[in-house]
Amino acid sequence: MRRYIRAFLVCMLFAVFSALYVYSKLFYSDLSVGGGGLGEKTFLHRAADSKRSDIGQETRRGPDETDPGDQPWYTGDILRKAEGRVRTAAAMHLAVVACGQRLQETLTMLKSAVMLSIKPLCLHIFAEDQLHASFIEALESWPGSFRSRLNYTLYPITFPRENAGEWKKLFKPCASQRLFLPLILKKVDSLVYVDSDILFLQPVDALWSLLAHFNATQLAAMAPEHEEPRIAWYSRFARHPYYGRTGINSGVMLMNMTRIRATYFKNDMTSLGLRWEELLMPLLQKYKLNMTWGDQDLLNIIFHHNPECLLEVPCHWNYRPDHCIYGSNCGSAEEEGIFILHGNRGVYHDLKQPAFRAVYDAIRQYSFREDPVSSLLVPLEEELLKTTRSYCGKSHVLFTKRLAHSLANVNRDAQRPHGRESEVLGLQAVL
Repeated sequence: MRRYIRAFLVCMLFAVFSALYVYSKLFYSDLSVGGGGLGEKTFLHRAADSKRSDIGQETRRGPDETDPGDQPWYTGDILRKAEGRVRTAAAMHLAVVACGQRLQETLTMLKSAVMLSIKPLCLHIFAEDQLHASFIEALESWPGSFRSRLNYTLYPITFPRENAGEWKKLFKPCASQRLFLPLILKKVDSLVYVDSDILFLQPVDALWSLLAHFNATQLAAMAPEHEEPRIAWYSRFARHPYYGRTGINSGVMLMNMTRIRATYFKNDMTSLGLRWEELLMPLLQKYKLNMTWGDQDLLNIIFHHNPECLLEVPCHWNYRPDHCIYGSNCGSAEEEGIFILHGNRGVYHDLKQPAFRAVYDAIRQYSFREDPVSSLLVPLEEELLKTTRSYCGKSHVLFTKRLAHSLANVNRDAQRPHGRESEVLGLQAVL
């Protein structure tokens, strides 16, 4: 009788371990793009040359090498791809995600980027299907002199099959799409990601140039969520790990995606280093009940455990109402002016922060065919003088300091024999 009981227990244990093995394979199959399981204990790779985008040779499998058994979840068709205008190798890559009522806001952001930038741009636009035709119509209506300096690609919104609905609804609709850009844009080495409520007041080239300043372990650059811990959200309310003293804001992200795909990240779930695609879903499952800001919270958790991977940039690269709503608290903007304006809290579309709305309306209404100084800058400066009763309006000079310099360069470049490319040397000298 005892023999039968022992045999029965052995069979039950075998069945349990078999089920666990099958479950683990299914769990990671939808997370993985390019495959790879947990494998051996391997952490961050160090590059020999801090200015190169490739990462060592300590990988188990290259980021673009796939196993015949891998089944990537991203199989969506690209609706529109405009090519043949610029050389991709020489261009900067800019990505944005647009859902719901964000069409006009996104187009205004793209206008600010294209209008001021020096090097050509490759735009990666992730949008709900019903917005694609409107994006195409608007972008194709831009003057040829601007369209000749950009390529654009439209993508559907897509998430891993595992908990796709949960990813889409995390924080705001489609916001967590940004987390999967390194897995979708597998042939893109580096990328600037911005929220749709971003406005460039300085050429994208200025942010792009920071890639050359990454050290051997850094793979992303972001600005702090706040400058003062006593009034910062994360230091007062967060129920999960976060980066630094006040957390980071993910509205503007500069990413070396080759490094992201090749790195094994430290974490608080296992002693093993996990690749990006292995990390996201377990983190969501562990912390989703403690998160307020969705995908931004996940990024804070990741860089809390891997601070050496992040280049922290000053607040003038991501200037939000939080930096002036109770008085000016962004010292770098006081000195340099605002490089990138971030109109979160919906301030472009209400009257709570008229200085932010004034900048948004000025760029939205500007026609590419008009003189940018007389048709954009001068009316904006006049409008900002009407906002001085608000705290942000009291700092109105900061809103136009860099923009005035950038627009002056646009006018000068139009008269130069070599056009805007001649401004690259000048920008590099300033930086």
